[in-house]
Amino acid sequence: MKCTIAGLAFCLTTALAFPSPLMFDPSYIKNEEEKRTLASITAKIEAALEKRASEPRNVIFSAEDQFVSTSGAHAFVPPGPNDIRGPCPGLNAAANHNYIPHSGVGTVVDFVNGTFDAFGMGVDLGAFLSIYAAVFNGDLATWSIGGPPNSGILSSVGLIGQPQGLSGSHNNYETDVSPTRPDLYQYGNNYKVVISQFEEMYALPLGPNGYDLSVLTPFRATRFQQSIDNNPYFFNGPFSGIAVQPAAYTFIYRYMANKSEEYPDGYLDGEVLKSFFSITGEPGNFVWTEGHEKIPDNFYKRALGDEYGLAPYVVDVVDAGLKNLQFVDIGGNTGKTNTFTGVELKNLTGGVYDSKTLLQGNNAICFAFQFAKQAAPDILKAFVDRYCFRFEPIEPGDEPGYE
Repeated sequence: MKCTIAGLAFCLTTALAFPSPLMFDPSYIKNEEEKRTLASITAKIEAALEKRASEPRNVIFSAEDQFVSTSGAHAFVPPGPNDIRGPCPGLNAAANHNYIPHSGVGTVVDFVNGTFDAFGMGVDLGAFLSIYAAVFNGDLATWSIGGPPNSGILSSVGLIGQPQGLSGSHNNYETDVSPTRPDLYQYGNNYKVVISQFEEMYALPLGPNGYDLSVLTPFRATRFQQSIDNNPYFFNGPFSGIAVQPAAYTFIYRYMANKSEEYPDGYLDGEVLKSFFSITGEPGNFVWTEGHEKIPDNFYKRALGDEYGLAPYVVDVVDAGLKNLQFVDIGGNTGKTNTFTGVELKNLTGGVYDSKTLLQGNNAICFAFQFAKQAAPDILKAFVDRYCFRFEPIEPGDEPGYE
């Protein structure tokens, strides 16, 4: 698939609805009215799920269409001394197999095309993430998957100064609570694998589809608390925390799971996980080789027409947030561990959102997108406006996507 800059205008116009499978633990909520509101939302979505169960997604596995080549032009080539790799294992693997530029620096279209071809990422999601990275961490047109690129590759000036790439994007893109990478202010870097964290993830009891969201979301909750307990400067930001942090977990299963006729949504086992994270050896003796992430042989991506884009991503974000309300607590530690101080949402949003409405429909993502929009140029603002049709209170019973 190839997408041109001109074609992005069309790619970004899809109207989205957001049905969501969700349950929530009411013990997190003390206010009875909030409990009733969330229970009402849950009941509506459970009813929608029952209806959907009789009309399942028609995902038809096609070995020919879904096969991801790891030979020829896409054979694994480790990074050279001038190639850049960073905190995202999927992007590192895509660069090592030339699905995105091997240098680790590319244009918005490079990343939209490459992530679609290698993983089946939806064009809308790929476009937003790439545009955001180019705007805030690149030179508005191109960006680096790791640190600052070599002189001359990018323009010397981006929206917020010298382009720093993803590794230099802490709390405007890259965020705390990574499954395998360290919190920047705890370890001094945000891109090197912490073997103990990978060990902990690898040891998780497998779900029905291996390392799926039934085990990765609770692991995110564990890592969230570990950051509160150990990082005195932990911060859960309105964009990086709500819109980006979930991707570090959902993308593992949604993109790295190997699809098949038996598992059309994918099954992710330990060997595939190790390949994508550049880990060799066995538990207790794992070794990480920096920048050598690989797409495994005989890998099959998501089915055509079943790309993982903004709509299903929002479903996963809301599902995780309702099961773990701490994920949408905006705030952080205040210079000491275990001092997490949250920001009152009503004050932050001028009364637009509170804990009752943030997790309705696409509100959480739109709230995060609106935050990003404040400092963004017109190209990103247009995307946000097209995606988030309104930024106003949603009354109970009026949330979009639950009819």
